[in-house]
Amino acid sequence: MSRRASLVSVIASLGIVLAGWRLGSAALTDGSGSSAVAAQAAAPTAQTSATDGTATDGTAGASTATAAGTGLKDGSYTGAAARNQFGSWTVSVTVSGGKITDVSATTTASDGQSRRIASYAVPTLRSEVLAAQSAKVSAVSGATYTSESYLSSLQSALDKANG
Repeated sequence: MSRRASLVSVIASLGIVLAGWRLGSAALTDGSGSSAVAAQAAAPTAQTSATDGTATDGTAGASTATAAGTGLKDGSYTGAAARNQFGSWTVSVTVSGGKITDVSATTTASDGQSRRIASYAVPTLRSEVLAAQSAKVSAVSGATYTSESYLSSLQSALDKANG
């Protein structure tokens, strides 16, 4: 029985590694065609913020998720920076027609491991947020700190769009 459990564990681990490899082979972008995360890899200590009419009222994020169709105002909004022990994440969201149409992220994380994790986590988070039209999505496995910071900053941006 122990041999069977070991075999199942090895097969499950292999599946996780292959899934991570497949996701990790994506370009180091935020999935929107821009290279916010790639720019951070090139200049990891630079912190970027949106300057395209982004809301700057500084309201803090709330703990509830906001979904499209519940009063999101059109425009671009940048969430408050959300820190973790590896750096901080700032997420910007674009709302058009009351729906989330774009999400981009920047980070101050500069180590190679954080950039590698971001290369697969950020596109996954972006697509999940666009599909759910909400910050109420699951964290990416293996990218818990990145996911939590990303989603916290995203919720802050959505709170501004909802205000």
